[in-house]
Amino acid sequence: MPLSAALNTFAGNPLDRASYRRVDPEWIAARRADDTTLVAVFWNGLPLVKNVGDQGARLSFIGAPMAEAIAESEARWVFLGLDAEEMAVFAIDLDGSADPTASALLGHGQFGQLRELAPQLPAQEAAMAATGRAVFEWARRARFCGACGNPTEPAEGGWKRVCTVCAHQHFPRTDPVVIMLPTQGERCLLGRQAAWPPGRFSALAGFMEPGETIEEACAREIAEEARLETLSVRYHSSQPWPFPANLMIGLFAEVAPGDGAPDQTELEAVRWFTRPEIMEVLAGRHEVKPPPPSAIAHTLIRAWAEGSAG
Repeated sequence: MPLSAALNTFAGNPLDRASYRRVDPEWIAARRADDTTLVAVFWNGLPLVKNVGDQGARLSFIGAPMAEAIAESEARWVFLGLDAEEMAVFAIDLDGSADPTASALLGHGQFGQLRELAPQLPAQEAAMAATGRAVFEWARRARFCGACGNPTEPAEGGWKRVCTVCAHQHFPRTDPVVIMLPTQGERCLLGRQAAWPPGRFSALAGFMEPGETIEEACAREIAEEARLETLSVRYHSSQPWPFPANLMIGLFAEVAPGDGAPDQTELEAVRWFTRPEIMEVLAGRHEVKPPPPSAIAHTLIRAWAEGSAG
């Protein structure tokens, strides 16, 4: 699959991350003082967006001087990268109970949940917002050192935190998740969790464990959740999922003959579907409801039903 095939929501970040610039504090400081620098704004994990009529929503950027005035500390900044014109793009993270759009950011848009906003944003902006949100969520959880418990402070443009006492270095983490569509020839298996909206069925999924390959994690999850043996595994695509910091690894898994059964812990039901049935599900003409288009599970299900699973 070519690198340009940004199939999934939150993929296709257009910025050059320019990681070599992160280690240059003088360069970072100069860009933060540059009037041409753009800054995306978050408040308690919510991105600032503006409505653009029938075109949906766009990220609402502010200038670096304004961001310097409202950012409450050095820890509130992260360098996202360089745009096509090599202009720096940052993000800041605000907190507190008072909505900044009622004061300092009045007239600059409104804050919203990224999960709901993603389908309305241009794909590249959704990917940029996902990057910022994931780093900020990590930073909130890394304020204290996991080795000695003392406070940490930001470094390298917000992409590292260093303990103020033992100097232990902390970096953003990504938690890999296998998400797979089990198949038996011309039918596929979907599962249902009790907490989902009525009628929703989706692909199976689970976190990878230490010492596991992707294929082993896929086989283990299918065995645990649906009581089926995996024969082969094929990769399809992946998706950053910043809730808070997952990487969804999309797979197709051919399984051995058998009906399967839900484990009644993760899944309350499993169900087999033919390709025509799945097309009815995706078209909204079936009692079963698919996952939303923003989820990689939807991409996997559609690819299999349309015969483009590879």
